[in-house]
Amino acid sequence: MSAHCQLTGARPGFGNSISHSHRRTSRRFDPNIQRKRYWLPSEGRHVRLTLSAKAIKTVDAIGVEAAVARIRARGVKV
Repeated sequence: MSAHCQLTGARPGFGNSISHSHRRTSRRFDPNIQRKRYWLPSEGRHVRLTLSAKAIKTVDAIGVEAAVARIRARGVKV
């Protein structure tokens, strides 16, 4: 599963792990991505969205219809 959110566009960040001796090795900071299934009443079907934990809270607040409209406005197919 690709580590990006369909609603917020959150993607992995990159940085360094720094050891006790201060040696640096590269690492990635992945967002907390979950696959969640929602019922979309306007289309009479379920949609499966790849969302970050923050985006799941956003969908709970604004509703699935508004969230899908925002995703489609970003140019992502749902």
